[in-house]
Amino acid sequence: MSDKADVNLTGVKQSQGVWLVKVPKYLSQQWGKATEKGEVGKISIAKKQGKTEVSFSLSEELTTLGAVGEKDASLQVPREHPFTMHTVGGQTMAVFSQSDTDEISLEGMVVHRAECRPVVNDNYMKLKKLQIKESTKSPRLSQQLERAITTVFKPVANHDFNVLHEKKKKSEGKMVRAERQVVLDMLFSAFEKHQYYNVKDLVDITKQPVTYLKEIMKEIGTYNNKGAHKSTWELKAEYRHYQSAEEEEEMQTA
Repeated sequence: MSDKADVNLTGVKQSQGVWLVKVPKYLSQQWGKATEKGEVGKISIAKKQGKTEVSFSLSEELTTLGAVGEKDASLQVPREHPFTMHTVGGQTMAVFSQSDTDEISLEGMVVHRAECRPVVNDNYMKLKKLQIKESTKSPRLSQQLERAITTVFKPVANHDFNVLHEKKKKSEGKMVRAERQVVLDMLFSAFEKHQYYNVKDLVDITKQPVTYLKEIMKEIGTYNNKGAHKSTWELKAEYRHYQSAEEEEEMQTA
């Protein structure tokens, strides 16, 4: 439909007003299976105790669900559908149509609103049971292949960098800060075995968060920014049980 178009208003003069009716999905599907220009049902309007009652009766030829693809031809959709009437209220609603030539016509103004609801009986309950069963069916099907599929490009469930990131995130997420003295004991015990450690090794040993571990190491250790042991930590002189290479050389010179 174009942004600007002429609207044919001739139908408004002839129309006595139209009804806007909401119908169940299965009912519209049954109507779609009717033969061209065939009858889909009848509407009855009657007065009962001064009140207007409206109902729709589906054509008998369209009540069998098997006619629209259901294997069980004995299953039938409800035939009787009473209307629940509603007021239009302060709304202004209209019905438009569009022809094959894209001509837009105003068919009429909505004067009544209604809901077309089925009579709850055995047929209706069977239909609802079938609908629920169909909605729970998985759209995925398993199929046995007769030969292996060999293609140049194969889908990857998860890329390596994503796996490493998730693994790191998961491992760090499980790390809980231990008491400071417990962490100090683990660090001193580790430095009794080796003089230098990088951060990754200390994390593996203590199982502590990196930020918490660095905070403690800044108090008891020294970070080497250069030299043969670049990017490693060692204990400060006052915490060492050994002498560094520079200290040993000074002692020998003395």
